[in-house]
Amino acid sequence: MSTIATNAAALRNGFAARALRHPSFAIGALLSALLLLAALVAIVWSPYPPAELDIPNKLQGSSAAHWFGTDSLGRDVASQLLVGAQASILVGVFAVLIGFAVGAALGLLASARGGWIEEGVMRLADFTFAFPALLSAIMLGAIYGPGLVTGIVAIGIFNIPVFARVTRGAANAIWAREYVLAARAAGKNRWQITWHHVLPNIASALIVQATNQFATAILAEAALSYLGLGTQPPMPSWGRMLNEAQTQMFQAPMLAVYPGLAIVLAVLGLNLMGDGLRDLLDPKLARKR
Repeated sequence: MSTIATNAAALRNGFAARALRHPSFAIGALLSALLLLAALVAIVWSPYPPAELDIPNKLQGSSAAHWFGTDSLGRDVASQLLVGAQASILVGVFAVLIGFAVGAALGLLASARGGWIEEGVMRLADFTFAFPALLSAIMLGAIYGPGLVTGIVAIGIFNIPVFARVTRGAANAIWAREYVLAARAAGKNRWQITWHHVLPNIASALIVQATNQFATAILAEAALSYLGLGTQPPMPSWGRMLNEAQTQMFQAPMLAVYPGLAIVLAVLGLNLMGDGLRDLLDPKLARKR
């Protein structure tokens, strides 16, 4: 047992050392950590209540009292940015979980069973691709009303076929490996092989895809909120901040710069981290480093 523990510790240390040397992963992890830190800090503290109106001090510039100034209603921009990070993370986490849970399960089913089941799952995925997050949000908003949950469900539905395709493609490659053929010869059924051999060997690909879809979900949430279909007042949202800033572009252009920069940095960080994870978790690329 001590030898196993030593080997596991060595693997962890080796991965950490390679991760720190990988510029894409290091920069992406730093930006993602700042996003998470902003959301966590906003749970317990923000400079001002994000929905607090202060009309006499509207459209103020950056100052010691208001780090990023105030908007057209006198609300503190820094407070809105901090709390808006929570909406982005909430949508990203739950939308990715929906897509991962349903899509990965369908992809594994398609790969394990093959035949008409695989064909049916893939055609269902193609059909779902006809309903992008925006269109799904419009339909759900018409029925249940716009809101955070509507955005989560719409983006989650869009993620399902993405994960189903990635899972099925990666799993099909594993089913052709010699150790899977040996497991079948040993009498293991398809579900045992899927659980013990296929899923562990495609986990890295799914983790990388989840990271990339997290970035896509943040971008989609901002777009939905910009159009009024996502997060609703009084909860701040980076997308709605952009929408409100467009009427003040000549008076206070920084009102659009701050939320836009927050979206860019969050998406960039997650994409860089996803690319870094892909390199670090790929055995061929890992050996080169």
